[in-house]
Amino acid sequence: MTSTALVTGSTSGIGRATAEQLAARGLHVVVSGRSTERGEEVVRGIRAAGGTADFVRADLRDAADAQALAAEALRLGGGSVDVLVNSAGIFPFGPTATTTPEGFDEVYDTNVKAPYFLVAALAPGMAERGTGAIVNVTTMVAEFGAAGMGLYGSTKAALVLLTKSWAAEFGPSGVRVNAVSPGPTRTEGTAAMGEGLEQLAAAGPAGRPGTADEIAEAIVFLATGAAFVHGAVLPVDGGRAAV
Repeated sequence: MTSTALVTGSTSGIGRATAEQLAARGLHVVVSGRSTERGEEVVRGIRAAGGTADFVRADLRDAADAQALAAEALRLGGGSVDVLVNSAGIFPFGPTATTTPEGFDEVYDTNVKAPYFLVAALAPGMAERGTGAIVNVTTMVAEFGAAGMGLYGSTKAALVLLTKSWAAEFGPSGVRVNAVSPGPTRTEGTAAMGEGLEQLAAAGPAGRPGTADEIAEAIVFLATGAAFVHGAVLPVDGGRAAV
């Protein structure tokens, strides 16, 4: 039976690259995001390459959105989801003093609450079957302080802790939970950073931003291999964490 993977935020960037690579490995991929047009484009590309995919539109703005997405992914997967990649996220940067309560809630709802309730909906089924993999996408700014990045970084720091907690909770039942921590990466979402992205990347040994495909390779490794890896946060940042 074909394994099913749900990849959130997979209509562009790292999520899209991950969906395409998982499909190329023979998994049935449930593509998810806010844009139906982009989602259907991703699905067409996967199918044209010989893969299997379906699109489910999801805003992931609250727990109900996450639960509805999980239910639809289970339906499309014939009752099971074997791989969950929590890639969806929003990353506003700016001073603490200008953050609104509404903006604060939106970032935490998308970056923390949605992954939490997706795991709550899908991990128990994986545990019951005795197998499964969850990969959370975090960020290098979850590990150190950076002006203007406190709100975004704190949501991903929460996801780092959840990764370890979920590994402890579900690992004994055969579910591997890990995370990938990207450094500066060229995607549609980071295009607006311009030279700022280059400056961030210049501090690392690689000396350049990464690509979505390079980050996706690490996600796929943790999702489909890495049998003895539990609760790890893998830096994929061109060596930025090493300096």
